[in-house]
This record gives sequence, structure tokens and C-alpha cells, in this order.
Amino acid sequence: MKLPHHHQLRVAEVIVETSDARSFVLAVPDELAERFAYRAGQFLTVRVPRPDGGFAARCYSLSSAPNSRQLTITVKRIADGHGSNWLCDNVAVGSELQVLPPAGTFTPRTLDADFLLFAAGSGITPVMSIVRAALATGSGEVVLVYANRDENSIIFGAELDRLTAAHADRLTIVHWLETGPHGRGLPTAAGLREVAAPHADHEVYVCGPELFMIEALQAAKLLGVPHNRTHVERFVSLADDPFAVSAEVAPADAAEAEDPAAQSSLEVELDGEEHRLPWPAGARMLDVLLDHGLAAPFSCRQALCGACTCRLEKGEVNMIENNVLDAEDLADGYILACQALPVSNTVRISYE
Repeated sequence: MKLPHHHQLRVAEVIVETSDARSFVLAVPDELAERFAYRAGQFLTVRVPRPDGGFAARCYSLSSAPNSRQLTITVKRIADGHGSNWLCDNVAVGSELQVLPPAGTFTPRTLDADFLLFAAGSGITPVMSIVRAALATGSGEVVLVYANRDENSIIFGAELDRLTAAHADRLTIVHWLETGPHGRGLPTAAGLREVAAPHADHEVYVCGPELFMIEALQAAKLLGVPHNRTHVERFVSLADDPFAVSAEVAPADAAEAEDPAAQSSLEVELDGEEHRLPWPAGARMLDVLLDHGLAAPFSCRQALCGACTCRLEKGEVNMIENNVLDAEDLADGYILACQALPVSNTVRISYE
């Protein structure tokens, strides 16, 4: 049976985090529990109406942790941000949201690691999911460097205080405030390096505004943190509507679909199961997977978010576009399923 690509979920609770940030707790029916199982650090893609009567899609990180059995996104208003303002102004308890299943690769391989987390503003959202999950089910040290304009801007302030009191032996929080009695100005690479220096051997996760991430990544570089221990989450506004997915795979040339010689074979390991699928020439890998009813992760379909990243185990593909993976990712065999076209007769991928 082919699974729908998106679902309607009811808002069970709205939590006011700050004057310009809200958390929305979504109710997941029992029959969708497996579909909406997630890992700490992932996000949901939400469909929002546009002023012209159409729809847009926006990605919002989950701030809850999997062990909580909650599905909660946290949204902060941004200037001229259509999606964030619409959600904060219009969504109440009982509202229903169209969402895609959880996706994203900003996820720890193990929650038992030691973590050095850099967050600024609403970039705390996926980081908060990692903090909660690591403290609840992991065993390592968690160090959070959290930058904000002032004390009133701190999202999850009370919860962070509670977690610090409950896990004083494992959790360290460094608040970097730009203004106020203890203001340090804008975060700099040198300043971030100084406060994080004792934890340079930890797994580093970075999320926040672009200028902050540049400084945080430079700080990690100054600390000597290798590429494979540095993880970054970036979000961009999506130009297209990923909820409008074609019902069937359409190769570039219909004649190729009828010619077995023009088809490749796609082998995939997903959720512990093996699949072997015909892959028509001209069809994108993600479309093939979805057309055969597989719950392959995706979000933007525009090579912008990295949610569909998988590892090429065998064969060769061409990627139409790539705005996410860097040279080291490509060297390690990672590809974007939404952009991959077959080159070799057989292609094998896996999802980690």
C-alpha cells in the first residue's frame, strides 16, 4: 500500500516561550506513531497558506526529544517571515497542520557522546532536542553555549535552569548575551573559542543565524575540531511546495520507460529492509523510492536542506544540483536522493 507523503496533525497545546516564540505540540494518532518517530535534532516541514491563495512550505525543528513521546516544534517570529508569523498569529489548540514526516541529518550517531553545542536565537530549537535526549538517555557531558540579544530573548530559559539543577554533574550552560549588565557584544570566534576550549574533544553541533554560525565554526576550527565531529544545521525558505508530489515517476523520455535496457536497478537499505527497484532513465532517485511506497526521508526537494541525504554504496549517479554537501561529504559517498539520476546499471544506497 502506497503511503501518503504528508498528514494532518492536530495541535494539542500552544506554549508561549517568549514574546516572539511559540511551541506547538502536535497530537500523533496511534496509527501514525511509527511514521512520526524521530531522532533528536530533526525537523518537520509544515505547509502554510500564502497571501495569494497558494501554499508555501517551511521547515521547523523539533524541540522535544523522542523519549518524551511528544512531537513539538518551536517557532520564532522573524521580520517579514510569512510562515513564522502566520503560525504564531493563527494556530491555536485544535488547529490542524499539514506536515511531512520528520527529516534531517543534524542528529547524533549516539547520545552517549560528549557534546559541545553552539546555538543562537531560535537555533536553540534542534539543539534543545539534543540536550533533552542526551540528558535523558545518554551518558556523556553536555556543554551548551547559547547566544541571545538579552535575557528576555532566551527561549526555554526556565527549562534550561531546571535541567541544569537536575543534571549539575553533566550539563554546563554558558549564556552569551549581547546587551545588559553582563553583555559581551556580538559573539566572535575568539570569544567562543575561549569559553569552549576545555571541551574541544566533544562532538560539535552548531545552529543559529548565518553570521553566528560562521563565528562558531571558526571557533571550532581554532580548537582543532575535525570535520567529522562538526555538525551544522541550516534552513532556507523553500521556493517550491514539496507537498505537491507527483503521483508517479515520469522519466524524461517516455520511450525510455518502455525500454528495459534504458532502466537501471536501484538497491536500497531503508529501515532495516532491503529493496530492489527498477529505476527508469531520467527519473530522480527520490521519486522512484516514493513511487514504490517507501518512506524515504525528504523535505525541500530542492537540494537545500539535506534531509534526503543517503550514502552511495555501489554504482554511479549524477546530481543535478547540490547546495548542501561539501567536498568531504561527497568523498565519503553521500548524495542527495532528490537530485540523483542513474549513470551505472546498478546503484546501491543506504540510509544511516
